[in-house]
Amino acid sequence: MDFDLSEEQAILKQSVERMLERHALPRGGRELWRDISDMGLTALPFPENLGGLGGSSVETMIVMEAFGRALVLEPYVPSVILGGACLMHGASLQLRDAFIPGVVDGSLKLALATAEIGSGFSQTAIETRAIESAGGFVVTGRKCVVLGGDEADWVVVSARTGGGAGDETGVTLFIVNAASEGVTRQLYRTQDNQGAAEISFDGVHVTREHIIGAIGGGMSVLSRAVDTGIAALCAEAVGVMSRMHEMTLDYIKQRKQFGAPLGANQALQHRAAEMFIALEQARSMAIYAAIMVAEEDAGNRGRGIHAAKAEIGRAGRLIGEQAVQLHGGIGMTSEYPLGKYYKRMTMIDLTFGDADHHLAELARKGAMVGLL
Repeated sequence: MDFDLSEEQAILKQSVERMLERHALPRGGRELWRDISDMGLTALPFPENLGGLGGSSVETMIVMEAFGRALVLEPYVPSVILGGACLMHGASLQLRDAFIPGVVDGSLKLALATAEIGSGFSQTAIETRAIESAGGFVVTGRKCVVLGGDEADWVVVSARTGGGAGDETGVTLFIVNAASEGVTRQLYRTQDNQGAAEISFDGVHVTREHIIGAIGGGMSVLSRAVDTGIAALCAEAVGVMSRMHEMTLDYIKQRKQFGAPLGANQALQHRAAEMFIALEQARSMAIYAAIMVAEEDAGNRGRGIHAAKAEIGRAGRLIGEQAVQLHGGIGMTSEYPLGKYYKRMTMIDLTFGDADHHLAELARKGAMVGLL
């Protein structure tokens, strides 16, 4: 199979990288979001009939790898990837027409609120409730670590309309205006400086028109959106790891000890080689995730995504730890860029489940984990 980029994909990669070079590290702010939107990146995953560019998961992979290399802080994954996937795979035509154009042009930001205190990495451990009322539902509950929730205009919320915590059925997705009465947000920055929020819903009324997917059947939409988000994060992780590897190679070539570069030490050469092998394995798994995210069969797609996230997490930890060690004391300082990349890699590993969680899911589903 040919994994080389097409001419159009190579141009996309070069254009995104050049655009990001104009912004300071780590990269964020209104000017960058405007540039991302003006370039059409917020329109990339959406079909042309909704104003999008009709890009595939491979084009998304290219963009996300460039974002990882540049440490982009903007809520592209929460809004465009996660929120966009919920709309594309579950929303009515009316909801798509109402929301997607704003996401496409960058004027509207979304966030996905699923995690709750004590839920761990489970998507079904939901205690937020939605009680049916006149004309819709009343949502009550609290969501934690809502990535992009600090800037979101609308929030896709998972709530129980039936069943108990842990049940696959009985989960419904609602899209809620972040300015609605009863919605309160506690804003903060994560350890890698990404924007997030704790969001409470205190008797928030949501109309039936703002339900995404079937009542009680939201898990199929949510699972597909999360799989799409994980594939994007895997590509971003490759960008992060590649920069950590490059920075480490540059450092051991330039840093001298006892009159010779550190890179002249054969043991350090072997460790750099191990980093490169892990990086290339991670790159292969990110490509695999980009391919599998388009798989319609949820079981096959899930196993592919679990495998990719597990390998990406293990590779990221190896590369990050080796990079810090080979840099010596400077690798531990918060001012040095390497530390920022390692923090981002750590957060990617923890988002939607770390390597151990996904290995356990593969084992639970009978996958051949020995092949990883």
